Amino acid sequence: MTNSSQQLPPATSLVGAIIRFCLLHKVIIGLLLLAVTGWGVMVAPFNLSIGGLPRDPVPVDAIPDIGENQQIVFTKWPGRSPQDVEDQVSYPLTVALLGLPGVKTVRSYSMFGFSSIYVIFDDSVEFYWSRSRLLEKLASLPQGTLPPEVRPTLGPDATGLGQIFWYTLEGRDPKGNPVGGWDLAELRSIQDWYVRYALMGVSGISEVASVGGFVKEYQIDVDPDAMHDKGVSLEEVFRAIKQSNIDVGARTIEINRVEYVIRGIGFIKSLSDLEKAVIKAVDNIPIRVSDVATVSLGPALRRGVLDKAGVEAVGGVAVVRYGDNPLAAIERIKEKIKEITPGLPSKTLADGTISKVTIVPFYDRSGLIYETLGTLKTALGQEILITIIVVLVTVMHFKSSFLISALLPLAVLMAFIGMKVFGVDANVVALSGIAIAIGTIVDMGIIICENILTKLDEADPDEPTLNIIYDAATEVGSAVLTAVATTIVSFLPVFTMQSAEGKLFRPLAYTKTFALIASVVIALTVLPVLAHLLFARAKKGHRPGMIQFVMPLLLIISGTLLALKVHIFGLILVGFGVYRFILKWLPRRLMLALGRIESWIAIIIITLLLAHSWQPLGVEKGNLANILFVGLMIGSILGGLQLFQYLYPRLLAWCLHHKALFLLIPMLVTLLGAMIWLGVPRLSRWMPETIRHSSPMVALSHSFPGLGKEFMPPLDEGSFLYMPTTMPHAGLSEVQEVLAYQDRAITEIAEVESAVGKLGRAETPLDPAPLSMIETIINYSPEYLLDDKGNRQRFAYRRDKKDFFRSPAGVPLKAPDGAPYLVQGRFERDADGALVVDPGGRPFRVWRAPLDPGINPGREAWPGIRNSDDIWNLITAAAEVPGVTSAPKLQPIATRIVMLQTGMRAPMGIKVKGPDLKTIEQVGLQLERLVKQVPSVAPLTVLADRVVGKPYLEIIIDREAIARYGIQLGKVQEVIAVAVGGKMITTTVEGRERYPVRVRYLRERRDSIEALKHILVTAPGGEQIPLIQLADIRYARGPQMIKSEDTFLTAYVLFDKRPGFAEVDVVEDTKAFLKDKINTGELILPAGVSYTFAGNYENQIRAQKRLSIILPLALLVIMVILYLQFKSMTTTLMVFSAILVAWSGG
Repeated sequence: MTNSSQQLPPATSLVGAIIRFCLLHKVIIGLLLLAVTGWGVMVAPFNLSIGGLPRDPVPVDAIPDIGENQQIVFTKWPGRSPQDVEDQVSYPLTVALLGLPGVKTVRSYSMFGFSSIYVIFDDSVEFYWSRSRLLEKLASLPQGTLPPEVRPTLGPDATGLGQIFWYTLEGRDPKGNPVGGWDLAELRSIQDWYVRYALMGVSGISEVASVGGFVKEYQIDVDPDAMHDKGVSLEEVFRAIKQSNIDVGARTIEINRVEYVIRGIGFIKSLSDLEKAVIKAVDNIPIRVSDVATVSLGPALRRGVLDKAGVEAVGGVAVVRYGDNPLAAIERIKEKIKEITPGLPSKTLADGTISKVTIVPFYDRSGLIYETLGTLKTALGQEILITIIVVLVTVMHFKSSFLISALLPLAVLMAFIGMKVFGVDANVVALSGIAIAIGTIVDMGIIICENILTKLDEADPDEPTLNIIYDAATEVGSAVLTAVATTIVSFLPVFTMQSAEGKLFRPLAYTKTFALIASVVIALTVLPVLAHLLFARAKKGHRPGMIQFVMPLLLIISGTLLALKVHIFGLILVGFGVYRFILKWLPRRLMLALGRIESWIAIIIITLLLAHSWQPLGVEKGNLANILFVGLMIGSILGGLQLFQYLYPRLLAWCLHHKALFLLIPMLVTLLGAMIWLGVPRLSRWMPETIRHSSPMVALSHSFPGLGKEFMPPLDEGSFLYMPTTMPHAGLSEVQEVLAYQDRAITEIAEVESAVGKLGRAETPLDPAPLSMIETIINYSPEYLLDDKGNRQRFAYRRDKKDFFRSPAGVPLKAPDGAPYLVQGRFERDADGALVVDPGGRPFRVWRAPLDPGINPGREAWPGIRNSDDIWNLITAAAEVPGVTSAPKLQPIATRIVMLQTGMRAPMGIKVKGPDLKTIEQVGLQLERLVKQVPSVAPLTVLADRVVGKPYLEIIIDREAIARYGIQLGKVQEVIAVAVGGKMITTTVEGRERYPVRVRYLRERRDSIEALKHILVTAPGGEQIPLIQLADIRYARGPQMIKSEDTFLTAYVLFDKRPGFAEVDVVEDTKAFLKDKINTGELILPAGVSYTFAGNYENQIRAQKRLSIILPLALLVIMVILYLQFKSMTTTLMVFSAILVAWSGG
């Protein structure tokens, strides 16, 4: 047993035993501290440079994936109408899938040529287990459930939120400038057969889908007259084409002891191969395909178009696998693109320019992730600086302040370890949990350090420092543990949340809990050890120990490193380290006098660092103004704190002598908090009507209506998703023209970096969009120029100069009046016109600054672009097109989340269910008209589905007429299908590429109503009967898309809130408004029709119900913990009453 262990008394509690062990085994604690620090740095989500150490960071995304636990069953049925798809595919599949275990709801979308069914499972159902159950169910469907040619498939193991990387293929010169030279069919083939497969091989990628351009197709347009003259039927043409596209194998033969593999080569390689295909021979004369048809290469039918800045494009989207790390997946995609780029084709254009196919991203979520991490990293750093200042002022002891402040980074690193071990992804919500825990983290250190300092001052000079520190830490250890326990318990309600709200807020509860546990572990284990090393009192005749030189040395090293980036602050830190180094040899009286001075010097240095990082007044005001503002603000707050500490004894004495009067203050604060939160109207429901309608109560009700309720605040993603819709009857060319116009107009906005729009759908089950739906991803510039990791860059700046407001490239930008304008200050540029990087300079503002008439005489003042709402308003104004709906303000990730949860493309809406589509549409249009009248609803965003608005040409076959000619109905239907839509007969095999071969009538025999009437149907006797004699051709209105939920036909009425209103309040207002209209008879619902509200508000309502049960239980647990600590119900109630006052303050 060592001397130290003999000095320390035996522990009487578990906390005491832990502290005793750590004080007696400092080397072990030091080694563990180094290991934990290294582990924390290795798993930190931030891009930390750690030399040669391996990195295994926590998975990173912008926000938590709060979408539903869903799987997609996708079924193609080419050429069939939405009604056919609904009746024969979607409905029977929905009925079959509803019985699966764990299914919450089944949504289906029936569109032209395909069915998409979303099976929503309970969150408790494991993702891949649900896939296996679906596959099992699909494989066991009874015969006859679906049409014979229909084969349902399971969608990718991903969700719509996994669309992390969109790109286009463009022809560019060696300098990266767009030069074109590639047609859309060439680019689509490169995308389908080279780029797509390369990116699908990237680890973590579930699917890569193509969009835009033309899929190459071999088109055989048969001439019915020529077929009649030659005596050829369609069946014979089909058979000839199939027989002309066959390779065979004939095993092997051995010649001269050498084995040869036998192949019969017969795959189609060119158009001439098809033209020469023999249908049959008549009188020994072959009749070839070219004798009865025209063979050509052409585009296949397409249901999606991609447009970039008004020019049609080809591109794709990479979807990350469910549960994978999005940031790591994007980085792997970029590495794969670098790998395959040299192998992409190139050509020399007529002017000699080399045009190489280049992959150009237009939506890359890593930018948002890095920007989010950069913002949080900066916020954490600033919060730590503020906390250190508070600690320095509160403790006024430099060593203690250093010790307490050292807790912060250690606790944060340990929180990262907890995130890695428990599988908590790093995102804006999770990292915010660490940020809000920082204030509580230092509390633990302040309590222990204050007690240690007090005990050291009161102790006898000859008493061992080790015993003093042990007694001091043990004395408050249990109280620290209790404080942390009550804080952790207060988050129990968050841990019990389910569905979307649980996925959103549980990461915050986890990370704050990790940080708090880490803080109490460090406070009880590491802090006493460091305190003993730092506060060790040198005995007479002994020189200071080596530890006394560690802090100055650390300050000098840190200052030297910092001086390399921020010169002035690094030099100040070096000077402070030198001062601490020579302090040991100064007289004791002078040392005591300088003790408080060094704390104030540290406060000034940290204030300068904080002002330089924070820039609260904006970078335009300059460093001096920001430093003065930060210093004044901190000085005012801390001065007020010091004044309160000075006056506290007198205030306490007054309160003790006037208890009743003082207790009115917390009661009034609590009442005020309740009035602000719940609102006077809700609190006064129990009062008589005469009192509630009195003038004072009415005034109070207007002043305190209650806080609005919203599920989650919006995240600024740095991009918009503009989703207007055209009328359902619009054809592809019409919608494409609208899309091109909007993209051109949006791209011309100075703050917009790119606008890439899509109409219809990409080739993926994750995108069930009709032709009338437009989705434009608009990337706008950040307010200030950022580097690749989302950090603001600084550039050389001359404040005394004037210059035009310019883009980063140096181009003068125009104000709304159409002319460039001057601003105060000028950024320096090099000979090439590039900005000059200067760490001591100023960030470059990308958004247009205000127009000052003082600098620009004769021109009207303009506030500039202040926030993303200003950019959105410019976009909606520029993209306005007659006959096209407006769109709510949406962002890519937020929209995908809403669509996953509700199936809608708006934050809130009404789902109308009924017996038939026409009735649903009529009710939806009534609701659209009424919802526009709700004061809190933005009228331009209200839009009801035009369910039955697609023009149909229906060919009604006359059964009596076909019977007279002896023609079977199936024969007529086949002629119609082949004549107009065509029939895919076979597929070519051209190396890795595959292209369909389609047979149909000549264009002039199928491109008008008159042509359709004269399509000839061959009777058994050889007669050619015009279709008009066998059927009635008529116009009709039908559905463009049929939606259903749990087999019930459904339509949506979408809307959004006005600025200043909360989502839950808007929905409640709309509910009450519609209910009033039903009561007055203005809204009459037909039999079998019902409506329900859907959207983000559902998550808020569900969370409120659960919290109303869990929250009281958590408060009860906190009370029990307090009672176990104080062993007195009176003291427990006194402490517990502070919760109400704190609640009202929040």
